[in-house]
Amino acid sequence: MSAPAAPERVLQALEGLEARALACADGTPTFELARERVRAALERLLRSAGFEQSTFVTAVDHYPSEPRFEVVWQFRSYRHGDSVRLTCRVSSADAWVPSCCDLWPGANFSEREVWDMFGLRFEGHPDLRRLLMPEGYDHHPLRKDFPQQGIEPDRLYRQWDRERRQRWLAAQGEKEHGV
Repeated sequence: MSAPAAPERVLQALEGLEARALACADGTPTFELARERVRAALERLLRSAGFEQSTFVTAVDHYPSEPRFEVVWQFRSYRHGDSVRLTCRVSSADAWVPSCCDLWPGANFSEREVWDMFGLRFEGHPDLRRLLMPEGYDHHPLRKDFPQQGIEPDRLYRQWDRERRQRWLAAQGEKEHGV
């Protein structure tokens, strides 16, 4: 007996979580959930529906609409040869969702990138820090309200370069003095 196709398998796994099916242009079964149900849905997709790989975690900024952000997870089942997508909308005032890194370790860098570019936190992430932008950068460049010309980039880059050069010079001085 063959396993049910992704939509049926996913609906069985998500039973009772109030997942709403969405029409998606690429045909990938897509389900929207409330944030409070996302963690349970993630666990069920792995353990009950057989989605063994996280293919991506990303976000969409719907500014100026609220809830502003939409987090999107996509998973692949090699055993069944199909994919599924979950989405969750969160407001700008409370922009967090649960991490899935403990279930799919490969999602680590995708979640860090979403944090870095959109400012969305992943509760339970083991090391949520900047991935592409320097530590100390106070902005999230993929937000729609981020200025196209940037945020005083020359001033920031000059400051980072000064600090980098000071660290390098300090390290050179330690080498010369045998420290």
